[in-house]
Formats: sequence, C-alpha cells, structure tokens
Amino acid sequence: MYAIETKKLTKVFKDKTAVNNIDLNIKKGEIFALLGTNGAGKTTMIKMLSTLILPSSGSIKINGLDIVKNKQKIKEIINISPQETSIALNLSVRENLEFMAGVYQIKNKEEKINELIKTFKLEKVLNQKAKTLSGGWQRKVSIAISLINNPEILFLDEPTLGLDVIARKELWKIIEELRGKITIILTTHYMQEAESLSDRVGIISNGSLIRVGTAKELIKISGEKNFEDAFVSLATGGKL
Repeated sequence: MYAIETKKLTKVFKDKTAVNNIDLNIKKGEIFALLGTNGAGKTTMIKMLSTLILPSSGSIKINGLDIVKNKQKIKEIINISPQETSIALNLSVRENLEFMAGVYQIKNKEEKINELIKTFKLEKVLNQKAKTLSGGWQRKVSIAISLINNPEILFLDEPTLGLDVIARKELWKIIEELRGKITIILTTHYMQEAESLSDRVGIISNGSLIRVGTAKELIKISGEKNFEDAFVSLATGGKL
C-alpha cells in the first residue's frame, strides 16, 4: 500500500486549472520532493494532499484512506510545517510544545516533548519567548511542533527558507534521520536540498506532473550535467 495515491487529481479555481489530471504514487517511508516554479501548482497539490482543500475531481488516498470519506482519520495521521513559521510568538519554546501536545492530546506528553527537545537541540532556548528567536530557531521549533503527534506523513513546505547555511545543514540532518520512519513530502526552491534529501522527485509545470524519478534519473532524462539544469530543462520544456 502506498502512503499517498492520487488518480486523475484535478483542482479548478473559476477559469484556472491549478492541478491537472495528476496520477502520483508515493511510497511509505520515502522522502519525496515536489518541485515546480512559482504558480506551477505544487502549493495547491500540497493543500489537497494535506486535506486543507478538496479536489474538483479525481481521488486521493492517504495510507489507503479516501480523503473525502475519511478526512478526520487522515488528519490524525498527518501534519504539516507550512512555509510561514507556525508558532505562538508570545509563548516560550517549551510552552509551544506543551500547548500543541495538549491540542493533540498526546498521552506520553513529557516523553515526547523531551524527545523533540533532544532531537532539535532546543535546550538552550527552551525558556525563551518564540518572538525573541532567530528565524532559524523559529523554523526548527515549527518543524519540531509538526512532529508532536507522531505523524505517519509529514508535509514540509520550504523547510529551510531563509536559513543560513549552517542552520540549513543541521535541519537536513534531522530530516535525513526521519527517512524510512515516516513519509515526507518536501517542497523547496533549493535544488541542492531536493537532490540531497529526496529519494524521488516530482516536477510540476502548469498544473501537470511532468516527470517523476530520482535526481540521477532526471539528470539522465534531461541530458543535462547537473540537477539544477535538469530541473530547468524539464520544467520549461527546454525553452529557457
């Protein structure tokens, strides 16, 4: 059984087709990068896969559950770390973790919080209000919070946007350690990030899924020498 399975997935907004007839299978435990230029349809795709909006037509199954019939059950096994850092700025880091643990009614609350503190190395900022943290620390806390409910599927939307190179590398290490434990769908504009982290990559252009494969496969298909050039070539149809 796939973690995510879509068939003829389509989303239309008035006279614009944002996602067009997409068939996609994502394996359990893999890190899958969904790439596309601005306006390509990847944000709409993520919103549908994470239950935020419903498709106009087609189907989505999450761990075998239909997204229309089993929306609530699906919400219990997924989480999302959005591009906009989603933390309560007037609460401390610990208070943020405790609050979200309460929202999700985590049974082993303290154990889970301590696990996340250790994984994300949050000890030295635990008692700081979130608004006093750097952008990098806020991002780490936001992603830690998205793991509070032990999701089976995690959506990471531009997880390292605006981070310096050291903070980015630290976050890459954490994401790599999750490989095989949970399914991760990653969106990013950093081609090195997609190439380094993902097991497979899907490229969306003008609402359609153009190609799916490993970074090496996509480089070979495109005839280019590196992954960034391969993405540009495939996403633009070689017109750039």
